[in-house]
Amino acid sequence: MELQYALELIGTFVFAISGALAVREKEHDLFGAGFTGFITAIGGGTLRDILLDSYPLVWIGDIHFLYSILLGILAAFLFPNLLSRLRKTFFLFDTLGIGFFTVLGVEKALNLGVRPEIAAIMGMFTAVMGGVIRDTLTNEIPILFRKEIYASACLVGAVVYLIFDYLGLERNYNLLISMSIIISIRMIAMRYKLSLPRLD
Repeated sequence: MELQYALELIGTFVFAISGALAVREKEHDLFGAGFTGFITAIGGGTLRDILLDSYPLVWIGDIHFLYSILLGILAAFLFPNLLSRLRKTFFLFDTLGIGFFTVLGVEKALNLGVRPEIAAIMGMFTAVMGGVIRDTLTNEIPILFRKEIYASACLVGAVVYLIFDYLGLERNYNLLISMSIIISIRMIAMRYKLSLPRLD
């Protein structure tokens, strides 16, 4: 559980950075940036927990998640130029975040006794809904609806996790492999400008 807990805190941290940096050029003050970072970090996990009737919500039941969010917001405020050079249109932090949160969302859903198919959807929700809320708050077209491989990468990673879990692969290896697959798909898709077919 130590690896999962660390990854959850890291994922929360990087999503908070992503959300806070999203308003950098929109003349928001620290509170506005902080609020956007907070919602981005907790949005997907909160939706998942509500749908699965899991209470208290993670960030309410464990103060360390709130600290991770505050650290992410503070990092975005103190080092915006440095962090901006480390990402491209939120690519780095979004990619890390969806990789972390997809597999952790799948695992939490499985631990709550839902079917694997539902667990895969919950993993995707955990990963993408924070970004959808962030984009909505900043008057952007949600990345989920743009011509990018995003939620589909999460679903692939979720299915890979479920397959390896069924085959009995050691849990920590499964977490790392599944997250790496999501991150790799996203990076390759962006590098070569790949996308799913359009519905015309």
